[in-house]
Amino acid sequence: MLSGDIPPNQTIYVRNLNEKVKKEELKRSLYALFSQFGRISDVVALKTPKLRGQAWVVFSEITAASAAVRQMQSFPFYDKPMRIQYAKTKSDCIAKADGTYVPREKKKKQEEKAEKRRKAENEAEQTATNVVQNNGTNNASHTSRPGKPGAQEGAASPNSILFIQNLPHETTSMMLQMLFQQYPGFKEVRMVEAKPGISFVEYADEIQASIAMQALQGFKITPQNPMGITYAKK
Repeated sequence: MLSGDIPPNQTIYVRNLNEKVKKEELKRSLYALFSQFGRISDVVALKTPKLRGQAWVVFSEITAASAAVRQMQSFPFYDKPMRIQYAKTKSDCIAKADGTYVPREKKKKQEEKAEKRRKAENEAEQTATNVVQNNGTNNASHTSRPGKPGAQEGAASPNSILFIQNLPHETTSMMLQMLFQQYPGFKEVRMVEAKPGISFVEYADEIQASIAMQALQGFKITPQNPMGITYAKK
């Protein structure tokens, strides 16, 4: 089902979702999947009988929502093809149900605060990305962060396997697969069960691995966790 006569807007309506997936995992996975198209303001997924298998993803820009509708139609998500269209609106009843309802007169102030917060997050993300990219060039000053087991010292030679670190502990292989399989040559994700927070992603060759690394360096699965990506040591 396509958008029909509903005009393009910042919110997309996603249905035919797997109803067995827990609400919080579903929201995290939708956020990870759709963040590739632009900044997401909100993900709404409710488990009431009438709203099972449905979700709303609210983008900051209409262009991002349009790209998501066009490119992710029928994408297999938890073994079911998604059906996507523009939302009529994120109705007040939905907003009240998920706790995000705000009277109209208060929205402007909240949007201004959100914009300041986004700028601060962008600056923090850029700083984290620079630290990761410089890892190994000045090993005395750029050391592994505490609490990130498996962080590798020094820089490995370019190869087809990427080492991912600083992942939130709730990250699943499905979430990483959705992010990395959008780049050519993707082969597999290998989680490290004994060491939460790290993973390996393999591509067909080092050039394809490099493209994925550059595209996803610093990507945030959660606001507090910009991914650090390096080549894996062999």
